[in-house]
Order: sequence, then C-alpha cells, then structure tokens
Amino acid sequence: MWILLRGGYPLRILLPLRGEWMGRRGLPRSLAPGPPRRRYRKEALPALEVPVLPVTTTEIRQYLRARGIPFQDGHSCLRAPSPFVKALPLKDQNGATASFSLFIDKTTGRFLCMTSLAEGSWEDFQASVEGRGDGAREGVLLSEAPEVEDSEEVRRIWDRAVPLWELPEPEEAQLARVMFGLTRVTDDTLRRFNVRYLRPARSLVFPWLSPGGLGLRGLKLLGAEGQRDGVHYKETTIPRPGVYRNLFGLPLISRRDVEVVLTSRELDSLALNQSTGLPTLALPRGTACLPPALLPYLEQFRRIVLWLGDDLRSWEAAKLFARKLNPKRCSLVRPGDRQPRPLEALNRGLSLSRILRTALPAWHKSIVSFRQLREEVLGELSNVEQAAGIRWNRFPDLNRLLKGHRKGELTVFTGPTGSGKTTFISEYALDLCTQGVNTLWGSFEISNVRLARVMLTQFAVGRLEEQLDKYDEWADRFEDLPLYFMTFHGQQSIRTVIDTMQHAVYVYDICHVVIDNLQFMMGHEPLSTDRIAAQDYIVGAFRKFATDNSCHVTLVIHPRKEDDDKELQTASIFGSAKASQEADNVLILQDRKLVTGPGKRYLQVSKNRFDGDVGVFPLEFNKSSLTFSIPPKSKARLKKVKDDNGLATKKPSSGKKGAVPQNSETCLDQAHQPCQPDPSRPSR
Repeated sequence: MWILLRGGYPLRILLPLRGEWMGRRGLPRSLAPGPPRRRYRKEALPALEVPVLPVTTTEIRQYLRARGIPFQDGHSCLRAPSPFVKALPLKDQNGATASFSLFIDKTTGRFLCMTSLAEGSWEDFQASVEGRGDGAREGVLLSEAPEVEDSEEVRRIWDRAVPLWELPEPEEAQLARVMFGLTRVTDDTLRRFNVRYLRPARSLVFPWLSPGGLGLRGLKLLGAEGQRDGVHYKETTIPRPGVYRNLFGLPLISRRDVEVVLTSRELDSLALNQSTGLPTLALPRGTACLPPALLPYLEQFRRIVLWLGDDLRSWEAAKLFARKLNPKRCSLVRPGDRQPRPLEALNRGLSLSRILRTALPAWHKSIVSFRQLREEVLGELSNVEQAAGIRWNRFPDLNRLLKGHRKGELTVFTGPTGSGKTTFISEYALDLCTQGVNTLWGSFEISNVRLARVMLTQFAVGRLEEQLDKYDEWADRFEDLPLYFMTFHGQQSIRTVIDTMQHAVYVYDICHVVIDNLQFMMGHEPLSTDRIAAQDYIVGAFRKFATDNSCHVTLVIHPRKEDDDKELQTASIFGSAKASQEADNVLILQDRKLVTGPGKRYLQVSKNRFDGDVGVFPLEFNKSSLTFSIPPKSKARLKKVKDDNGLATKKPSSGKKGAVPQNSETCLDQAHQPCQPDPSRPSR
C-alpha cells in the first residue's frame, strides 16, 4: 500500500493497521527470511479539518467530458484511454481505434491501467491529466513495487517446489492428493494451472502471475493438518494478505470469455474447470473480502456465477460481493446438501454443470413472494447455528443470550461513566475480529494509538511493556487482523461518518462497525436543531446503514444521569425511545453502586430481537490483560480502607461472605485496583 499526499489533496480517511513485514509462520526454517527489518512511515493526519467528500459517478463523467476524454460505461468501472501509455489515435466516442486500458471505479474513483499497471486515486488521475502529477504520469508513485525481500523469497520457494506428478515417491504423491482432496483432479489440470508441491512444508503452492503469465508476483501456500474432526487447511501468502491480489486462474482467461465462475478456494477452481470446462477464478481472500482493485479484471464478463462455499457465511458473502460486481449480471449457487462446494461435489460424483444451472439471479425487484424466499427460510431452519451468527470465544454467556453476532443488526451499548464501556467493547469487537469479521472502529473519545494499545494488550493477554522483546511477534500477528480505524477524533458530522463507513464497506467489505460514541457526533448539528430530534435522526441513519449494507453496527450511547443507587434500564439511554426501538440488541454494562464505594459490574442484555432471550451475567476485570473474559490469576480480594491519617491503604479482605470487592473507576485509565465479582451475592 502506498501513501501519497499532494497539496490540497489529503488522501486517507481510513487508517488500516498494517506494517511492512509479516512473519512467514508455517514455513520451514530453511525457507524463512532473516530477522524482520521494519520501515516506519508517516501515516495520515489523525483528523481532517475539511472532510473530503467522495466522488460520484456523475462527477467522474462530467470531468471526462469536460476534458474531452472518451469513455465507455461498464458494469462497475468506466473505461478510458490511459495517460500512462503512449497515446494512440482516437477515432470516436465508441473507441473504435482507441486503447481503453484505463479502468475507473464508479464508486471510489480509483483507477488501474491494465497496460502499465499504474494505479491511484481520483485526485491522482486529475493531477496526471492536468499536468501536475510530479512524475505520476510515469506511474512510478502509483504502484507499489514488490519488496526485494519478498521477491527473493518467492523465487526461492517456487524453485524448490515441484509438480505432484514429479515426486520421486508415488506414496508421497498419493498421500498429498488424499490430504488435499485431489484424488479426482488430474495431472493435466494441475499442469494447466501451474500448481506445485513444496515437500519441506507439505504444502501446495499456487502462483500469482502477472497479466499475461509472464512474471511471478507472489505465492499462496496451502498446508493441510489432519485433526480429529477432519482436515484443516492453513494459508500463507507472500506478500502479506493486504497486498496479495491474485485472481487464481486469470492467465487462462481469454478476451472472448463472457462468463466466469468465482470460488473462494483455489482447489474449488481446479475442480470446476476440470468438470465443466468453464473459466474459473479463485478470490485471493476467500469469503473475507473482494478488493475493489480486482474489479477491472472482471469487467469483460457478462455473467458471473458466485459459488463460494457450502455454509451460510459463504452465502452472505456471495450476496455482498454481487452488489459490488453489479447484481444484474450475477448468479449465486445456494449452499445445500446436494450443492456442496465444488471440490466436494466432484469427489462425491455430483454433476457440477447441473448445480451451476440451478444458480439463482442475485438481482430482483423490490417486491418478492414467499416462493422466492422459501429456500432462504429453509436454509436458516436447516442451519440454525449458522443463522444465529458468529459466536464469541471469550464470552460464552453472551452466546447463551444473544446466540451470536449477525449482519445487518444494530446494537446499542450503554453504561455509567467510568464503568469500562470502551474497554469492554474493544474486547467484544476484538473477539469477533480474530474470527475473520472485518471490523471498522470509530473512536471519537479515545485516540487510535491508545485504543490500539489496549486492543493489542487484550490480544496478547498480557502487558507487553514488561516484555518488549515479544512486541514484534504480537504486532505482526495483530497486523494480520482485518481491523481498520477511522481517523476522526472529537465531534464529527453524521454525513461524514456515514460516507466513510460506506467507503469502508465497499473497499474492505466491513461487516462490523463500532461507533464510540453517539454524543460526539451531535456537536456539528445546527444549534437551532432540537437535540433529541438530532439524535433520533442519527440513530435512524445508522439503522438504515446497517440494513442497506448488511453490516452490524455497534453504537455506544451515554445514559442519562441516574442516582447512584439505581440500576440502569433501557429507558435510561439518553434521548427519546427511538434508540431502543430501532436497536435489535440493547446491552447495558451495570456498575452496581455500593454504600462504601464502587461496586461490581455485570452485563445485562435487555433486548434481543433475534429470539427474545434476555438476562444478566457477571464480568470480572483483569488489570494485567485489560480483559473482562479472562479472570485474574490471583483470587485474593483487596479493599481500600482509611488509616488514622485519612490516607487510603489497601489490605486483604477477610474473605467472608458479603465482603466488598474493589472496582476500577475507569479501566482504560487504570486508576484503581479492578473489581472482582462476589460469587456469594446473586445477580439481579
């Protein structure tokens, strides 16, 4: 990824947490690179004084017409002559003799030149056209060249890998085919896709070739591990996943192909191509993300079939990707027992061509009948656990009540000031992010550096300041998470925030947005506007965004000022009742106030639209890891008392029932000793 700042053109609203080096975990030591060499760079400013509004398709067309640049309208991109290659004579608007090798994304304005591989933002394109590109016309600043370290490693691994049919021992080749499910995939198919096998790592090697198949740009290694419940696959990409943009099978696509099948795994593409003879492509990051940078390579196809897997999560990803590709040309293969993923269908002897003929169109009118919905209803009934969403690993009690984290829902989270809302919600979101949920954080109170430090501590489950020698190891693992941060801080307008969220959903396929918190957005509303009405409008905007984009939004709202001896209720949420009415889930972090000081905390689920289960469960804060899910190692309780001089001292409690545990006023500030729940006192 490159960063380019031009005068008057600040170019980054989203700040992805990525680095320059990623450890090659899973590779044998003989193939691993030397010690990491980090190259730090300046990121964008933490906030933009003047919000940068996204460019629209109409504005792009008007600019091209005003400059006399011919263009063609495509499915998701506009095609135009590239200023980065030698100019060819232009005949007319239809481009009879022009070379339309430049693709401009209709949504973001980003461009890609297929000939020179130059890419950049809409502002970069304008600068190049207007002759103020500072060398951008040559495309030097617009495309990131692979690092020398990665290039050498790619070549070293590729040279050591051999085709499966050339293994000296037939037993080893047969074992590899069984482990990867390739018993019915022929050598001709593996040879056509140029698949190799790395013996030291016992991994298949899939190449990332340049357009035309001339150069080797990267690799994906797929390892198989046999476990009790089956075979589990582990992927390693070079370069790192953030810049690995390999549409596996692209060199085999001809310009005359008008139909393609997209899969989420390279093995499925092999099975599909062999069985049907159709052009197939495998997405580089599976069902996690469809990078917009790949859309120009899919412009030539009039029909795209998405067959991404055999579970409900793959079905949801297929519908999301179809919206990005233009749903009018997309069809989806619905998961089912008789419609498994392509490789499994091939091994079971099913007809893959027949399954493709059952693909459903992704686009339909606004009104549908139950006949069009009955298969989706059956899918949810037959996959109850998958329909409930992604379950938390760190909060089993939350799974018991909410059942899981689902797309398209709005969760409202509240709690008293200083009770640890940000600390809890960061671990809540981190748990989902480690399971592959693409997450966008909007922290308007806490700076991104401080929030990232807290989340890294929760991720490592320990204090890294006490073991700095392990920082790079944990930071490398943390960088691999699909986690992004908005660079806003303080008060922001709702329109700017929504535009940024929509951009993130399109570019990074964000599935979970955390907004902390609502009150900070209300400062930019006109002073004459009623404050309650303004909050209702903002809540309605987030509700509409979650539904329209199939994205879960977690919204933190401060409560009204309540008496210390009263617990918070759903009606305690600041503002009118619209927030609780629009929300699918309402979570309240209760801080039970005791007579002698702060009390213990527990989480209350007061609304659950999915199945109606509500309840409470205690939370125990671990100061060393800043987590609520991992109990402290020591169970000795401490309480604060006053000596004769009035100074606060700490001493162990007597351990009797009803002993008052101490709580932390604010977890992020770590001002006091954290609380531990008293098991002898029942929760309400």
